[in-house]
Amino acid sequence: MKRDLLGQCPICGGSVEITEISCYSCKSTIRGHFKPCKFCALSREYREFAEIFIKNRGNIKEIEKELNISYPTVKGKLDSLIAALGYKNQETSSIDKREVLERLYRGEITSEEAIRLMNE
Repeated sequence: MKRDLLGQCPICGGSVEITEISCYSCKSTIRGHFKPCKFCALSREYREFAEIFIKNRGNIKEIEKELNISYPTVKGKLDSLIAALGYKNQETSSIDKREVLERLYRGEITSEEAIRLMNE
C-alpha cells in the first residue's frame, strides 16, 4: 500500500524526523536523522494546490476553472502556499481580518490558514 510521507505528526501536528529509509530494489536500509523536504512538510491541501498550480503552468484562469473558485481565492491560496514554504510574498499587503473571516466562513481557506493570516 502506497502512503504519502508524513511531514507533520498525525497526533499533534508537530514536525517529524525520518529515521529510516529502505530501498525496494536492493533491500538496503539507511538509518539516520533526516528532515522531510519543504514540499513533504506541507499539508495535503497545500500539496494538492501546488500540483494543480504546476499542472496548469500557473495559469490562474485555468486554476479558477478547475477548482471552481474566484481569482482572489486562487491568489490567496497561492500567497498562503508561498508563506507555508517559508518565503515572504512581495505582493501581500496587510490583510483585512474581516476578509480572512469571510474567506474562512465560505470555506475558501482552512482554520490553520486563517490563524496564520490573522497573525501576520
